Amino acid sequence: MIATMRAVRAAGLALLLCVIAAALAPFARAEVAVPALTGRVVDQTGTLSADAVARLDQKLKAFEARKGSQIAVLIVPTTQPEAIEQFSIRVAEIWKIGRNKVDDGAILLIAKNDRKLRIEVGYGLEGALPDVTAKRIIDEIITPKFKAGDFDGGVEAGVDRMIGVIDGEPLPAPQPQHEWSSPESMDELTGWAIPLLFGTLVLNGFLKAALGRVAASGLTGVIVGAVAMLFGLVWYIALVAGCAAFLLALFIDLFGGPTISSGRRGGWSGGGGAWSSGSGSSGGGFSGGGGSFGGGGASGNW
Repeated sequence: MIATMRAVRAAGLALLLCVIAAALAPFARAEVAVPALTGRVVDQTGTLSADAVARLDQKLKAFEARKGSQIAVLIVPTTQPEAIEQFSIRVAEIWKIGRNKVDDGAILLIAKNDRKLRIEVGYGLEGALPDVTAKRIIDEIITPKFKAGDFDGGVEAGVDRMIGVIDGEPLPAPQPQHEWSSPESMDELTGWAIPLLFGTLVLNGFLKAALGRVAASGLTGVIVGAVAMLFGLVWYIALVAGCAAFLLALFIDLFGGPTISSGRRGGWSGGGGAWSSGSGSSGGGFSGGGGSFGGGGASGNW
């Protein structure tokens, strides 16, 4: 009897490790390589029209000649498995936009498949383009056009506003907000509702056979929260997801939820899309001036 119980526990532990490995497998990918700086506008997705790229290049070239500061635009399909903030600072460190020891560079980064974007700001521009202003440019200027499918207009309007702010032009007064939380946080939370429910049911069913009701519910919450963070959700959304999974698992168990102890094991698979429309960039002869970045800026999504 004791030997049988030990065998069951060992099998349960092995199954748990398999479930965790399956959950974490999508994140074992290598980091996305930082694209070469081939111009002031680097579009690896072919999103921007040739006319928009040409207009942006001329605008940014004239701005650099007049002000000395540099702004670059980068559009990539995805930054996964990294969060956009981590990828953006890697780009900044390699491209070195802005003048050496003046550090007056900024990068507008767009991850199209991820529906995320970021304005990365060099040390020397953090006074002229602070985080709160960068966030307003994203939320009020760029993302409304992106949501309407106008990527040319969104990028050009965002760059225009960045140039204007660096030149000392104030932003218009912000529109009054009546919502209790940011739209992007609500989108992230509601977007996770169905995966959270399905993942909790399956994971808790596996774990309960080996660990018992309470321990299985607790570990389910921890795993769901950890996976949510690995998917790039902010920590408080991941915490809510983990707590919700824990409570949901307990609630399910009270009403006789399933215990998965044998049978065929399912798996998850997802197709990975890729942009095949070719990449575009503005004219050659452009390089960063040696500027430094420290993580200033803001991120958003649409």
